[in-house]
Amino acid sequence: MRRFLGILVLALLTFSAAPGTLVSESMAGESRVPLPSPAKAFKGEQCVEPAAVMRREHMVYLQHQRDETVRDGIRGKKYSLKECVACHATASPKIADGSVRTLQPFCAECHAYAAVTIDCFACHTDKPDNSKSSAVLDDDALMAMIENHLKSPGNTELKQ
Repeated sequence: MRRFLGILVLALLTFSAAPGTLVSESMAGESRVPLPSPAKAFKGEQCVEPAAVMRREHMVYLQHQRDETVRDGIRGKKYSLKECVACHATASPKIADGSVRTLQPFCAECHAYAAVTIDCFACHTDKPDNSKSSAVLDDDALMAMIENHLKSPGNTELKQ
């Protein structure tokens, strides 16, 4: 019985390791899932990094930029989410009949393919800032906004 099981295991290993035995040769290298093709950027011809690098590393750059901005107060422009939105927000006929530029057509394609949900836009807008200048909050308005955020459900109260 042991000898029979040993031969059976050896045969299974041999056949599973041999190319083309379990998967036909014609399917080798082919994917049954079509690769994503995100919408073309609204402006610019070149991203801040090569496309292949951005496909693999964009989340690392965004997290690093977030950490520098939130923790250190450094507001860099190269990897800022605002700059991503400015370039990559495009109009989609599926969203507001194509009258609004949003990141949905660009981001959704790859994130659906990778089965990844993004939470950036729970707080940030996915629409570009079309104004000439951004609003600047004074200290009182900024503190009121922070207090309101901290008092919202799921956050701890601001300690005085």
